[in-house]
Amino acid sequence: MIAGLTGCKAKIRIDADELRQGLCHTKKADYLITTFPEERFKETWLEEARVYGGKYLVGTRWVVSVKPALLESFRAKLGGTIRELRGIGPKPGE
Repeated sequence: MIAGLTGCKAKIRIDADELRQGLCHTKKADYLITTFPEERFKETWLEEARVYGGKYLVGTRWVVSVKPALLESFRAKLGGTIRELRGIGPKPGE
């Protein structure tokens, strides 16, 4: 459903009890849509993703990983909030 709102048919990469992740490929970008059966699984996933840092579009039981320049256009289609995760360790130039 979320993939359809973004204009793609996701190719499922992971289909597990705690999450489902699909890859979308469009002319503008490749991006990941991850959905969760419960909110707690999403929060665990986001906590683990902190290691990598980055910005994500986060909604109720879903996360979209797309290049930062496209986050606002995806938010306009899907709702949710843009959440920046801080990576672990020194930042470049530190």
